Amino acid sequence: MGNGSTDGRTLSVSFMLMAIIFNVCLIASNLFETKLFMVGNIALTGGVIIFPVSYIINDCLVEVYGYRKARLVIWTGFVMNFFVVATAQIVRLLPAAPFWDGGPHFDYVFAMAPRVTAASMLAFFCGSTVNAWIMSRMKVASHGKRFSLRAIVSSAGGETVDSLIFFPIAFFGLGIKELLALMVTQVVLKTMYEVIILPVTGLVVRKLKKFEGVDTYDTGISYNPFKVFDI
Repeated sequence: MGNGSTDGRTLSVSFMLMAIIFNVCLIASNLFETKLFMVGNIALTGGVIIFPVSYIINDCLVEVYGYRKARLVIWTGFVMNFFVVATAQIVRLLPAAPFWDGGPHFDYVFAMAPRVTAASMLAFFCGSTVNAWIMSRMKVASHGKRFSLRAIVSSAGGETVDSLIFFPIAFFGLGIKELLALMVTQVVLKTMYEVIILPVTGLVVRKLKKFEGVDTYDTGISYNPFKVFDI
């Protein structure tokens, strides 16, 4: 648990703000997935711009508050994402006003195929959980040292699991070569994103630890991803 005086079940304002940003990044990235753009000869989705931020915040949450509180945030992200997706489908079914011509555009953004939606949500949950688990275990093993290495390894592990789940399900039927190219590209680019922004991540972690008076080491805890309220 934390070295500071904060009660283990207390959710501070800073923690709540991090959780909110995490949820916003997750939901926004899913909406941005409908935008495709090119970097050289590589086609990427708009979600790649903001989705890695959720992994960076995940690292910060585990480093400062521990795996159990990060697990709670991951679950809130999963539930809120499901809420947005489900609500969007209800809104799509509402009869459009006769003078409104935005129907096709609205449907293009929100008419997500059930398979893609399921793949996205499952990949997010598994990838984020693996990211938090690696970060937590490496912190205990390294006695809190080498934060940069832990952040990179955990993000790469989480992104790999995310891609291994999402792409085969969402793009079922695509050739193995094309699937591997998509997965490797996503993992490499998102990990590079993490590396580039590491100085900011490290600064945020140091400030949070000092402000909160907490530096959590996950010793003797359950890593069961379904123990949501064990914080």
